[in-house]
Amino acid sequence: MTKRFYVPLISVFLISVMASWSVRPKWISLFNGKDLANWTVRGDAEWKVENGVIIGQNGQGHLYAAPVLKNLEVKGEFRVSNLGGGANSGLYFRANEPGDNPDGFPRGYEAQICNSQDAYTGWLWKPGKPTGKASALLTRDGEWFDMKVRAVGDSINIWVKGQLVMSYRDSEYKEGKFAIQCHNKGMSIEARNLYYRKLK
Repeated sequence: MTKRFYVPLISVFLISVMASWSVRPKWISLFNGKDLANWTVRGDAEWKVENGVIIGQNGQGHLYAAPVLKNLEVKGEFRVSNLGGGANSGLYFRANEPGDNPDGFPRGYEAQICNSQDAYTGWLWKPGKPTGKASALLTRDGEWFDMKVRAVGDSINIWVKGQLVMSYRDSEYKEGKFAIQCHNKGMSIEARNLYYRKLK
């Protein structure tokens, strides 16, 4: 190939890359940083907002966000703390309130947030069942960390601190909401910088 063909080929490549970037969905904020507008409280846990952070304490319950999605990415920063009762939480996706008990555990997928059991932060859970194993425990109680989930069709991936720790295939739950869990009394879950995007 002569040199005069290189520039057009490079130009075509760059244009195609830029076009793919321009059509990629933008991240949308789940949380306005001020209050729990567009969120729904279920269960006994107490939820509040302080200094741009969602805080869940003092009971068992879930905080649901409004959008209902099939293919998605969601990301945020989280901190779970043991206040004497153990610390167990999770970021749910494709999740819905049980029809017979809206205050019960969501029917959907959970990206686990817990540093004190074998199925730890980054594991994929289905209701009551650890399902997709995380490759490493990268988090500790009382420390902030970032987590991202991508679910497209039956492919589910979870990143913790920018590292891919879990890949699994499952098609039981097709669509649903996001939710944050406060599992029990004697703990705290905090969340901030929550964003999602809808994928095709």
